Amino acid sequence: MGSSWNSISPPAVSLSAPGGLATLNYTDPLYTAGMTEHQRAWFYAEYEQARRDEVVGVLLAVFLGNFGLHHFYLRRTGLGVLYLLFSWTGIPAILGFIEAFFMPRRVRIYNAMQASYIAGQIRASSAFGYQPAVVSSAACPACGAALTTGAGFCPRCGAATTGQPAA
Repeated sequence: MGSSWNSISPPAVSLSAPGGLATLNYTDPLYTAGMTEHQRAWFYAEYEQARRDEVVGVLLAVFLGNFGLHHFYLRRTGLGVLYLLFSWTGIPAILGFIEAFFMPRRVRIYNAMQASYIAGQIRASSAFGYQPAVVSSAACPACGAALTTGAGFCPRCGAATTGQPAA
């Protein structure tokens, strides 16, 4: 497996998919263990929206740490506002440079917390009887998997479908 206990390994991208589309193959089943293919696709779609990048966090801390933007990036608005209020003193700039060394770990912890929260929400929605309506006549043009009603993307391969998502 090769991934640590508190982070999700980056996806392996395959460019040899039909139609020239890149497919994402996630290799870390830590948060998606016991999920259906639909739930797993739902998890990764939500996680991609919520995750933060370590490099961006470090760059924000080094170059804009005086204004606390690295704290806003990780949704730590209280510290961000505090840095912003004291930015005229120069002290937050020094602290931002020092915090740049801690940002990769903080981003990994943030991403692990987001992944855990998203997985819990998906499992909870399934526990309360949410089951996606599967249309047996609609199939993914790339892999042939059954599609849910109004699906914009295939839950199995991630390819875009011809149908538009339901409003």
